Amino acid sequence: MSNTPERPLGEIVANTSPAPWPSKEITMQGKYVTLEPLSPKYAGELFPLIGGTANERLWDYMPYDPCPPTISALHDDMVNKAASTDPTFYTILKHAGNKKQAVGWCSYLRIEPKNRVIEVGHLMFSSALQKSVAATEAMYLMAKYAFDMGYRRYEWKCHSLNAPSRRAAARYGFVEEGTFRQALIDKHGRNRDTTWFSMLDTEWEGRRKAFEGWLEDSNFDEQGRQRKKLEEFRA
Repeated sequence: MSNTPERPLGEIVANTSPAPWPSKEITMQGKYVTLEPLSPKYAGELFPLIGGTANERLWDYMPYDPCPPTISALHDDMVNKAASTDPTFYTILKHAGNKKQAVGWCSYLRIEPKNRVIEVGHLMFSSALQKSVAATEAMYLMAKYAFDMGYRRYEWKCHSLNAPSRRAAARYGFVEEGTFRQALIDKHGRNRDTTWFSMLDTEWEGRRKAFEGWLEDSNFDEQGRQRKKLEEFRA
């Protein structure tokens, strides 16, 4: 069956082998951050950063139950997340001298090895991680592992009203594809429109070089301020 202008059928995919499932054993090591499979052992360390009434806003756009009110509740939540395979969760550990501090988590979800499609999401970025070099490196490590596994489409989705998430997706090099209107009724009984973004394997080489260039020590001055924005490296 041929692909012709009169009968367009799409390009043949050169490699139709399924991609592997993300490993729950892997540790992704960076200069500023380490990602390791999620463990409830970090509940006590994370609770002051993401739990209790002081951190309720961090959970506004999460699809599951509200902010855990106690360490015990957060521990139980993390036990469930650690056992999940889709999503597959990882603890984000920020380097602080010789120590590593748990500052949040991230995950792969909507994992489709056959189609080689995978999404990054359930991003819990505490105030200790937000707008930091470590946050950018964490997203670089997640993207790198996804494409190294052979995935051809890497997705990011968010509530259309979640402006910080939309800005982050654009900054990291995802392409906005559109909004699914009235996609969900959320946990609060409110409407959710969902905005979709993607990054393709054919785009990754340029994105990878931009991430790595931005993360170089030479891109930061003595006060740790960036000399060039990530977007400038892609330009």
